[in-house]
Amino acid sequence: MNHYETVFILNPVLSEEQIKETVKKYEDLLVSKGAKMISKEDWGLKKLAYAIQHKKSGFYHLFEYTVDGEAINPLEVEFRRDERVMRYLTVSLDKHAIAWAEKRRNRNKKQKQTA
Repeated sequence: MNHYETVFILNPVLSEEQIKETVKKYEDLLVSKGAKMISKEDWGLKKLAYAIQHKKSGFYHLFEYTVDGEAINPLEVEFRRDERVMRYLTVSLDKHAIAWAEKRRNRNKKQKQTA
């Protein structure tokens, strides 16, 4: 099992319900391929550095999970087919990136508890 992180940007014209539906679709796809979800983060609507499909913002989401490498290709094929997804990036995490991701998760938990 490899450790992966996937960030994807959804079209800003989607409703909140459509966003939840899309995120659930990809989470279910990963779980059906044997993935163990470690973390899911909704980064919200963010301004893009450059326009994508004439859009200047997008809804960012991050999944951190472990899965066999064969599951990544079907996930990315679905991202390419889905017009709601503007961009995506999947990276394999090494031991240093895994440690950094854990620190980020802990920091986010602390921020949510104090808010």
